[in-house]
Amino acid sequence: MIVTTAPSFVIVGGGLAGATAAKTLRDEGFDGDVHLIAAEAHHPYIRPPLSKDYLAGTAERDSVFVESPEWYRRREIDLQLGTTVTALDPAEQRVQLDTGEALDYDALLLATGSTARRLTIPGAELQGVRTLRTLDDSEALHEELASGGRRLVLIGSGWIGMEVAATARTLGNEVTILERDPVPLANALGDELGGMFAELHVEHGVELRTSVVVTEITGAGGRATGVRLDTGDLFAADLVLVGVGAMPNLDLARSAGAAIGSGVLTDAALRTDLANVWAAGDIAEAYHPLADLRLRSEHWANALHGGAVAARSMLGLPVSYDDIPYFYTDQYDLGMEYSGFGPLTRGAEIVYRGDRDAREFISFWVAGGRVVAGMNVNVWDVNEGVQGVIRRGNVVDPARLADERIPLEEL
Repeated sequence: MIVTTAPSFVIVGGGLAGATAAKTLRDEGFDGDVHLIAAEAHHPYIRPPLSKDYLAGTAERDSVFVESPEWYRRREIDLQLGTTVTALDPAEQRVQLDTGEALDYDALLLATGSTARRLTIPGAELQGVRTLRTLDDSEALHEELASGGRRLVLIGSGWIGMEVAATARTLGNEVTILERDPVPLANALGDELGGMFAELHVEHGVELRTSVVVTEITGAGGRATGVRLDTGDLFAADLVLVGVGAMPNLDLARSAGAAIGSGVLTDAALRTDLANVWAAGDIAEAYHPLADLRLRSEHWANALHGGAVAARSMLGLPVSYDDIPYFYTDQYDLGMEYSGFGPLTRGAEIVYRGDRDAREFISFWVAGGRVVAGMNVNVWDVNEGVQGVIRRGNVVDPARLADERIPLEEL
């Protein structure tokens, strides 16, 4: 058992990062107080199924939760649901809760997550205009889409929007995607591979309109009935989903005086510049030793692995968060995994291994002769190999990289 002089740890945020941190503390032998403060009324859950199989109705509700309610009681974790931390005093090492209670801490983890962005255009507050971020959001959306026959208009074509579009079409709904940029997902994948996802959706009957500006959500009787563009074009809708990204919840950290960039700045051990305060998950803009830059990621793998690293760091263990960023998507008959450093792919050469036209391939982003990211599409059990190529950082011959006969482990 690890011996620690810190008897009370507070975790602010009841998402995957917070729950994983609490679990790791106990797994590492910490027997002090663990307070897990969750703003939502639900026990901590994972988010990827909310736009995929749980939204589709093919996954059971219990499958989305990190642990059962009994698990928190058994591990003696003080899980406070529906509770918000209203103030953080780093000098006194104390947090104030909206219940009126104050908690002193010896170590504090900020894992406050993100909030879905909303539009400020006319009609944005009409009934039937939704975002997808929470379990409640997913359940409400499922109730409206499950029977099919609805007209869904999506504003934005990020990962959440594209996954919801695929799920909604699979359930038998009409789907229109309205995107400001010329190519969906181009910021993440570039025009060529973003175009592949655009083609996929069009093949499955989605109406995709790009390079458009949404100016208004129309309504009648207080409910959304359509979405209007600056050209005057109107798209009829029974339901509108706004998928224009998420904003990290930084107010608590900012008001406490933490250094802020696009998120809360941390070192490789996820320590902030505030004494005895760490950050993990969506809000952490952490130094990555392999990429030699700061990264902030909103994907579930970052919450999972970052929460564990932060917990060990809070215990004084020598850790460095050097996991290669990872995410995945499932849309129709296309499944993919992506690993790598998005900021390093700008202007990189893309090398393909496999059949691009059949959508069965691995793509590698090569910058300065080294692989900085890789994506396997409908090719499985290769992600570990892809990550190995990235981690080794060898200068690679593009011809060898494209040659399926050469094992990834030899690159």
